[in-house]
Amino acid sequence: MYIHLGSDTVVNSKDIIAIMDMDTATVSKNSREFLRKGQYKGNVINVEEEQIPKSFVVCKKDKDFVIYITNISSKTLEGRVKKIKEAE
Repeated sequence: MYIHLGSDTVVNSKDIIAIMDMDTATVSKNSREFLRKGQYKGNVINVEEEQIPKSFVVCKKDKDFVIYITNISSKTLEGRVKKIKEAE
């Protein structure tokens, strides 16, 4: 099943590694470094550039990862994942 991340972006729920709240995750030096490295590698996709980011979703892609920055809260995304897991 697929999860809508905003705009025209959907990801396969099986590819999701982590859903992180932007406010709490970016407090950590490690999280900021992870986002910086992802940006450097070109693995960051800003789903909605005109909105304030609320969370980011880390997904596996081939042998690497991609980070989707979205204006949808981590709680809402978590709820969407739970609904899919219950339906399976």
